[in-house]
Amino acid sequence: MNLFDLPPAILALADGTVFQGRSFGAAVVAVGELVFNTGMTGYQEILTDPSYCGQIVTMTCPHIGNVGVNPEDVESRRPWVSGLVVREVSRVVSSWRAAESLPDYLVRHHLPGLTGLDTRALVRRIRTEGAMMAAICTDGSLGPDELVDMARAAPPMEGRDLVREVTCPEPYTWTDPPRAEWYAYTGRSGPRPPRYHVVAYDFGVKYNILRLLVDAGCRVTVVPATTPASEALALNPDGIFLSNGPGDPAAVDYAIQTVCELLQTGLPIFGICLGHQILGLALGGSTYKLKFGHRGSNQPVQETGKNVAITSHNHGFAVRADSLPEQVEINCLNLNDRCVEGLRHKHRPVFSIQYHPEASPGPHDALNYFDEFVALMARQQQVSRQEVA
Repeated sequence: MNLFDLPPAILALADGTVFQGRSFGAAVVAVGELVFNTGMTGYQEILTDPSYCGQIVTMTCPHIGNVGVNPEDVESRRPWVSGLVVREVSRVVSSWRAAESLPDYLVRHHLPGLTGLDTRALVRRIRTEGAMMAAICTDGSLGPDELVDMARAAPPMEGRDLVREVTCPEPYTWTDPPRAEWYAYTGRSGPRPPRYHVVAYDFGVKYNILRLLVDAGCRVTVVPATTPASEALALNPDGIFLSNGPGDPAAVDYAIQTVCELLQTGLPIFGICLGHQILGLALGGSTYKLKFGHRGSNQPVQETGKNVAITSHNHGFAVRADSLPEQVEINCLNLNDRCVEGLRHKHRPVFSIQYHPEASPGPHDALNYFDEFVALMARQQQVSRQEVA
């Protein structure tokens, strides 16, 4: 793949900045919030993570695409990004697991890819000015001025409910455990027996979260984000899981109301990412938009009284620390900017984390939270039996 043989492409930012590059994906025009991810690998998981819905992702690692794409590493039913920007797309696919190249994958899903531009300058722009709306043209139909106007006219991420776009249309049961190589890594032979029934709210859930719930000993029923609390409770769950997802958490008012009702049941509740933010709002807190967000697999987080964990992140909003009521404890902080990364209720079996313990992609430092969720359900069952006795 010769860079100069690729068609020209344009990336225009809402602040008027324009970058010229080359197209390695589909010939389209697209709009999205421009963000960056600091991961050195895992681009396939990033493309298919529903939390990136409505966003154009810039990879800070300069060389992307060398391991290709395979059907095993997807995190949802399709890619959700609005576009992908890289410094240099690999000319060679060298992994034995690859089924197709990254350019072919983008073309097949009608997504734009830009290469050959200065991603370091682009990322510095985002860090200075903040994440902003941008427009891509890879089909030659629009010029820089038209694309800048398009980016400026696009609705911002604040106030947008993107959960309705990514959630499942109807409930389903998830039974797949992690793949065999996972157990080779952990040294175990397979998943634990399914002792607990978890209802997982799909705000944009990643497959590996569901796999690890099964691995921890859960029977998982996934329900749409709009499912009322009464319908979830009718499934007789032992615990409630609140998934990751895209957009502004404050705009998902129906989910906040549902979680408010679920909090009154005494059931264990575990939230990740957007689920963490929705739980924070249901507990009486508020959220705010970060300047450029946390996206990557190298964020240091410290849990109160414990060692620092290197964690995988993907969030542009956060829970405001001083908004939470006294009965909610902030137990995890980001060591870069002191952002709230975890909270738990002092009197209820309820907790959440802002980052991604499922390590897809990313480190494995935070896997213990799935076991903690199971332990809460076991403890709650024991309490219920004692009350009946």
